[in-house]
Amino acid sequence: MSPAVLAGAEVFARSWATAVIGSSYVPMTRAEVAQHLQDLTERLVEALFATPFRTAPGHEIGSRLVDAHFTGTDTLGRTVQLLGDDLLVELGFPGDARLTSRLAALQGALAAGYARALRERTLAEQEAIRAAVLDARDQAESMLRASEARFRAMFTEAAIGIGIAAIDGRILDVNQALQDMLGFSVEEMRQYNVRDLMHPEDAGSVWRLYDQLIAGECDHYRAEKRFHRADGEQVWTHLTLSLVRDDHGEPQYQVAMIEDVTDRHLLQNRLRYQALHDPLTGLPNRALFLERLGRVFNNRAKHVRAGLCYLDLDGFKVINDSLGHDTGDQLLVEVGRRLDHSVSGEGKLVARMGGDEFVILVEGSSGEQDIVDVADRVLTELEAPIRIAGHELSVSASIGIVERQLSGTTSADMMRDADITLYWAKADGKARWALYDPERNAREVARFTLSATMPRALERGEFYVEYQPLVRLEDSTVTGVEALVRWQHPEFGRLAPDRFIELAEETGLIVPLGRWVLRKACEEARRWLEEFGDAAPFVSVNLAVRQSRDPELVRDVKRILDECALPPHHLQLELTESAIMGTADEPLEALRALCDMGVRIAIDDFGTGYSNLAYLKHLPVHELKIAGSFMEGLRAENEEDPVDAQIVATLVQLAHALSLGVTAEGVETPAQAARLLRLGCDTGQGWFFARPGPPENIDSLLRGDL
Repeated sequence: MSPAVLAGAEVFARSWATAVIGSSYVPMTRAEVAQHLQDLTERLVEALFATPFRTAPGHEIGSRLVDAHFTGTDTLGRTVQLLGDDLLVELGFPGDARLTSRLAALQGALAAGYARALRERTLAEQEAIRAAVLDARDQAESMLRASEARFRAMFTEAAIGIGIAAIDGRILDVNQALQDMLGFSVEEMRQYNVRDLMHPEDAGSVWRLYDQLIAGECDHYRAEKRFHRADGEQVWTHLTLSLVRDDHGEPQYQVAMIEDVTDRHLLQNRLRYQALHDPLTGLPNRALFLERLGRVFNNRAKHVRAGLCYLDLDGFKVINDSLGHDTGDQLLVEVGRRLDHSVSGEGKLVARMGGDEFVILVEGSSGEQDIVDVADRVLTELEAPIRIAGHELSVSASIGIVERQLSGTTSADMMRDADITLYWAKADGKARWALYDPERNAREVARFTLSATMPRALERGEFYVEYQPLVRLEDSTVTGVEALVRWQHPEFGRLAPDRFIELAEETGLIVPLGRWVLRKACEEARRWLEEFGDAAPFVSVNLAVRQSRDPELVRDVKRILDECALPPHHLQLELTESAIMGTADEPLEALRALCDMGVRIAIDDFGTGYSNLAYLKHLPVHELKIAGSFMEGLRAENEEDPVDAQIVATLVQLAHALSLGVTAEGVETPAQAARLLRLGCDTGQGWFFARPGPPENIDSLLRGDL
């Protein structure tokens, strides 16, 4: 420990000694008390800063306090309060959240160790008394008076309450400690029967065991029990009730030993409250919420329903980072207050899960609309700005809603689904609620499954390439083919690119997958070149945005072309319009390098994005592929959509003005092909010519077999 921490510990130890001296009889001088508490303080501080953190030293310190006879009625309370109020301040760490949490745990451990040691000491006293009572029965008549004298001394001077009653329950005698504890004199107590001391909230087991005891079925039992005092207050006690038998083994008396544990019980309640409530907002915390949710599921009937609203504040991190954590904390307090005000009631619980996440539990809901109404109230309640430290803050929330019948599900399932649905609300635009949808969840799970299995799929050879011809419209000659990757998934079957390309982009697998497709396509292009010579088509391969930004792109393309012995002009790379128009300088340089190498560059789905036409003429592009959505108006045999026709004509004129070729995608009918030729389009692609298929289909087209 640092000198500053040691000095703080010494100051605290002196304060501790001042607080507890006089609260207990301790066979030590004042200096010895101070030194003893100094040792305990240093042990406590070591535990507070220890890594890993353990609470065992707290138990040890509580036990050592009892061993040193610090057992006065106020000693524990003063110690716990002083630890909470002064220790971190004296050590120089006021307000440290981590140390505060550790200190609370050590306080609880100290109290538990203290209580356990005190209870063991009390049980030892109780056992000694019980042994004395039994001795009285077994002693010879010559020792009876001595035995009775010893018992009377214990009975009179014992620190715990002792009462003796007949087997029918009539109270015969009580010692002074019990009189002080309950506030009744011995004469008043003798007017009562044991059953008159029943408390309405006694556990059923207390009196069931009592009936067994007076029937002679057991000799003693222990229980925690409340008693009413003469002034109307209640006192919590630890009760040990024993049966005294006569020489023939028949029940004769019952002896009760009663320890006042009210302070300990109140401390335990206080510590439990602190453990189950959020210290910032005062709302129930995650532990209490999960306990309550578990209780709902444990007590569920056949048709009982419940609902959850899992809530996360939108943009809270920005407020926290820009205005500071104090402002963020005040915002959370106000949000918690509004939630509690608008939602709390019978069968409802609002809890803070941590950070800026809150959850609302609604028990006994009648359907989804009940929970939707709660979510709408929450969103409405949060609409009003919140004023904090001169700032007017607007806050919104995203809410995931789950409502269902409890049979057939678990609390963990419900929490998982609420969490999933919360992120749907975030993804859908925030400041809204989303309702759990099993079908959407199944799609998300399938999507995750695909994402997780994709890397191994490439290794296992589950991907394959199909080819669709690009046909010159004026003479129906196949001039090129587009390579289209497919996935033969072992579980989901044949998957088109729209099911996995986006996932490949997100995971980064698009780069190795694209490289693999490029190699397969170039290998087929080389085979066609060898077999068909000048009639061999070029191969067109789609290039994803992430691939275009890969610094190894140019080297990869050159290496594959060299290894396949394919002339560069037999390869065309396609990029979407938005990708190529938004390309930064470095990827644009890569495209120029590929163009200089002789590789053709095409803009795919042209006309669906925003194009800077002035910028277009400076791009290293050879071909524009007009999006298939413009072909729909040209499909009918007898008439055409004049707007679509004009758009296509304009795009063709633009491309030709820039010396670019034009390919029309999505050609499905002879009428479309004829109209496109009339509009000046160079090449067509679509089901009218051929569906995507294996390379053997292209072989047949090139031979004229189809």
